[in-house]
Amino acid sequence: MAKTAIKTITRMKRKVRVRKKVYGTTERPRLNVFKSARHIYAQIIDDTKGCTIVSTSTLSGIADDVSNGGNAAAASFVGKEVARLALEKGVSTVVFDRNGFLYHGRIKALAEAAREAGLNF
Repeated sequence: MAKTAIKTITRMKRKVRVRKKVYGTTERPRLNVFKSARHIYAQIIDDTKGCTIVSTSTLSGIADDVSNGGNAAAASFVGKEVARLALEKGVSTVVFDRNGFLYHGRIKALAEAAREAGLNF
């Protein structure tokens, strides 16, 4: 089995463990993060209604000034942007869903930037 397949399977196992405990409600929706090699995505989801409240990524039109979408600076930009959009929609408290990724690097940079911009989790 290829190394990337093993890493993906391991991440999926972590994702299942995390998602057993993490659930987004109307009062406290879930901030979901996904990263690929080139980009990072963040969305705030209300699991009770099954709808996405806010979403942004390095592919969005707002992120045109980010030259490289796969680094910590781009993740910080996305974190600030998702926090700004969430506060505009009236969401100030979220629960963080790291989606099976380890909490370091780009995931940590996004989370810290969102906290600095005003989101509580």
